[in-house]
Amino acid sequence: MPYVTVLGGVTFEVDMGKKLVLALEDSGINILHRCGGNAKCTTCRVEVLAGDFMEVTKKEKIAFANKGIDENLFEDCLRLSCQIRVNGDITVRPIMTVENTGKKAGPRPAD
Repeated sequence: MPYVTVLGGVTFEVDMGKKLVLALEDSGINILHRCGGNAKCTTCRVEVLAGDFMEVTKKEKIAFANKGIDENLFEDCLRLSCQIRVNGDITVRPIMTVENTGKKAGPRPAD
């Protein structure tokens, strides 16, 4: 099973193919997600620091464009955690959390 490491020293094992947003949430990381995992709100953004997860999907590009997020940030390895299936080890830095935004997470994304 692959490992997810969150910047700051938290590492946990997850089932192969699990959505990253769910893996984070289930492991006590209060990642913000407002649209239920539909790649619409972009609040579940993470910076991928290590792992083979750098390829931004068309769905993510559309979501980022709709929110006015600069395409050059893709070079900083920004991804939507609701669109990543963990199929190998990955290290991430969550961008928006319940704690750093003061907002509540939305509906739990579907598996």
